[in-house]
Amino acid sequence: MNILIIGGGGREHALAWKMAQSPQLDRLFIAPGNAGTAEVGTNVPVGVEDFDGIRELVLREHIDLVVVGPEVPLVAGIADFFLENPDLKDVPVIGPVRAGAELEGSKDFAKTFMLENDIPTGSFRTFIDYTVSEGRDYLATLEPPYVLKADGLAAGKGVLIINDLKVAQQELASMLKGKFGKASSKVVVEEFLQGIELSVFVLTDGEGYLILPEAKDYKRIGEGDTGLNTGGMGAVSPVPFADAAFMKKVEDRIVKPTIQGLKDKGIVFKGFIFLGLMNKDDDPYVIEYNVRMGDPESEVILPRIKTDFVELMKATAEGRLSEMELDVDDRTVTTVMLVSGGYPGSYEKRKEISGLKEVRDSVLFHAGTSINGNKIVTSGGRVIAVSSYGAGMQEALKRSYASAGKIRFEGKYFRRDIGFDL
Repeated sequence: MNILIIGGGGREHALAWKMAQSPQLDRLFIAPGNAGTAEVGTNVPVGVEDFDGIRELVLREHIDLVVVGPEVPLVAGIADFFLENPDLKDVPVIGPVRAGAELEGSKDFAKTFMLENDIPTGSFRTFIDYTVSEGRDYLATLEPPYVLKADGLAAGKGVLIINDLKVAQQELASMLKGKFGKASSKVVVEEFLQGIELSVFVLTDGEGYLILPEAKDYKRIGEGDTGLNTGGMGAVSPVPFADAAFMKKVEDRIVKPTIQGLKDKGIVFKGFIFLGLMNKDDDPYVIEYNVRMGDPESEVILPRIKTDFVELMKATAEGRLSEMELDVDDRTVTTVMLVSGGYPGSYEKRKEISGLKEVRDSVLFHAGTSINGNKIVTSGGRVIAVSSYGAGMQEALKRSYASAGKIRFEGKYFRRDIGFDL
């Protein structure tokens, strides 16, 4: 098979690394890819929203299957683009159509969907510019902290958690006036759920499904979960509290009604459903849906999957996931993200990276790297995810941190407390 992965981050490198292990793979292309994906496939300089460029690539290279990494092209309707194009309609896309991608593209759609399908989540209301006064009044009925979410995609920055009521009321008005552009033309105000978070990933062909290994990621830049939110500073899988009893609740109360709810709406959903969950008193509640694999969660989940991943993608495309069994490595995998100095604020790029070949006990997934001549340099805020296996979390983390110490670039920073709350 010739396969195209769309995207260029750590998630896409992890997908490429996993698929490259399959004997069913002939040629692997990544658009646009990074310095890491170049080691397992062929990078093509086509942007994730350049649908015409992607079409040309698919036809030129006789692509048999497309796997979409990031959310932006899914929300923009890349799966619909393939289905509606006579030249592309027979090339399966792993990723939902635009209507299904609304689970991530619109917080209001997602919360309403949960309400309609009796899926446990926090109470909420949605406001637009001319109902801002009602929004202020609604905030006053809630207990702090106050959760405000931009309805649309805001590059991971559209969620505010605020302890002061007046500040929350001011931020609501600011968001509705365009603080996050079109993404916050609607704002969802929801109940704050107290507990511990985890991520559960489901692969579905619209009928059958497989629940992939769960993970817990760490979003804040500072140790002890302090400071600004990032795209993710590290992750752990498995999650100790996600035992069989808890996961049975997730499956019965969330996974099954989610897939049935999509079917009831006539939405064709072939791809990944990312459940951002809160464990509140041993009961799972949905904080958010995403419609793709997580990052950095992919960097701990994919190393634990022993089943041929290309076969899983084929089964998804062909509607036979119910025939598949998932073989999972029972070892722990941890990842530690190395980031550029200044991230998630302003940071410099094109810093030379050295020491990569000195790493022996970890798998390195490139997130923000590029090739400059014969050198690998930084090209993003999150640079490299250092993933390691271990009999338990401490052993895996010890290896990840030892490997992280061998990699060098100017301004390198990483959190030294991944897994601290487990």
